[in-house]
Amino acid sequence: MRPSAFNVRVPIANGEVFLLNTLTDAQAVVSDDVVALLDRLASDTTRDPAVAQDERKALEPLAKNGFLVRDLSSERAALESYFAAFREDASQLRITILTTLQCNFACDYCYQGDHAGAATPAERMSIGTATQVAAWIAKQVEDVQPDRLVLTFFGGEPLMNVPAMFEIAGRSSKHAASRGVTQLVNIITNGLLLTPRIVECMTPLGLTGVKVTLDGDRETHDRMRPLRGGQGTFDRIIENIRRVAPLVPVTIGGNFDMETADRYPALLDFLKEQDFAGRIVKVAFKPTIKPQARPGRVIPLAPVEFVERPLNGSCMTAAGPSTGRSSAVGTGSPCDSCNFLDDKMTLLREETQRRGFAAPDGLHMGPCELYRRHSHTIGPDGSLYACPGFTGEFALAVGHIDGRREAERAAASRRFEGLAPWRQCGDCPFIPVCGGGCAVAAHAELGDMDAPSCHKRSFETALVSLAEDTAREQAGGLQ
Repeated sequence: MRPSAFNVRVPIANGEVFLLNTLTDAQAVVSDDVVALLDRLASDTTRDPAVAQDERKALEPLAKNGFLVRDLSSERAALESYFAAFREDASQLRITILTTLQCNFACDYCYQGDHAGAATPAERMSIGTATQVAAWIAKQVEDVQPDRLVLTFFGGEPLMNVPAMFEIAGRSSKHAASRGVTQLVNIITNGLLLTPRIVECMTPLGLTGVKVTLDGDRETHDRMRPLRGGQGTFDRIIENIRRVAPLVPVTIGGNFDMETADRYPALLDFLKEQDFAGRIVKVAFKPTIKPQARPGRVIPLAPVEFVERPLNGSCMTAAGPSTGRSSAVGTGSPCDSCNFLDDKMTLLREETQRRGFAAPDGLHMGPCELYRRHSHTIGPDGSLYACPGFTGEFALAVGHIDGRREAERAAASRRFEGLAPWRQCGDCPFIPVCGGGCAVAAHAELGDMDAPSCHKRSFETALVSLAEDTAREQAGGLQ
């Protein structure tokens, strides 16, 4: 037996050591003697290292939970099987729908419209296309036969096209119910158009939560996420959250850069004082992705009204907790782990938890939804994409809801099918919870979606936080 390549450890204050196996997700608090034994097994090059009877007894639960493996080659095969099982999982059919790439905000960092291969940006999804989308989803339900159908409405600003959202959710709900499939719906919104009426209409169709984006305290948010005319939006969004919070669970998200990250603690203090604080189920901030400078590739979004300053693309705000094994069933999270800045993410996670709000643990961040065969993104024109982050980049569309067969889309589909950036990550112990990182970030920042987008340091700091939390909750043993 050999120690697993996916064991990670953190010394904790009581003199013991926290162990985590990222492939099995087993966690343990063990003594220094056990750690020393693991180190001896790792360094012993004999086929069957000598282990005393009492040592063997101590190792049995570790072997059962994946901390010890027969050999590293078989474990590597187990890793490939893990990714294959993740890809083929049919228990959920997950569809992200961008009903529009339009937005009523003018965020400076908005970049998703930076796409090549299209003369004009997609605008609003028509009701006719929405009906076709619902029919396509129904066919997927028939083919996959999932337990749950998870719809995430995204944009742009999805509440700028409520009729299309109602059309898709309503038709899909009826069909899912007729097949015994549970439909769950999430809405990702900037919050400006969020009303109790929308929530009340969507709740019978499976609405389980909304995510609203706040980019810091009032001053920071109003500067980063103004209306087209430059007006602030913070106070109106907060009032909208207050009105819908009694009706639906709310997640707060936000986008930050190095200049704005330090304004989030003030936002957290503000939220903690609000009467709806108890209805906030999670707070999850993420950095903005900085694309490479690629002249001639910016395609502005269709404007809602004439403004001198064009919008650079649709919003990359994500919904809900991560899609990893620790996440709640049915909560959508397109690209929730994209490109996090290590130190700031750790600081904001700790500040969030210190104020009593739930936050992603920073460790169970993947693999990405992109690697699920039964996870799809649909653009406003009915084009299919592997991930919301590629929506509108028509050269990377993998199909269309009308079934058209085009060589370029087929080639893109094959390329995404073959993506496996984790195979370039060597012996990194975080591969099972990272999967090589975010393909959108790699594409935008590195110009190569096949390359790993590595933020190992962030996983290491998140591991320390998890170890400290576990040490407080248990005195020892496996969990």
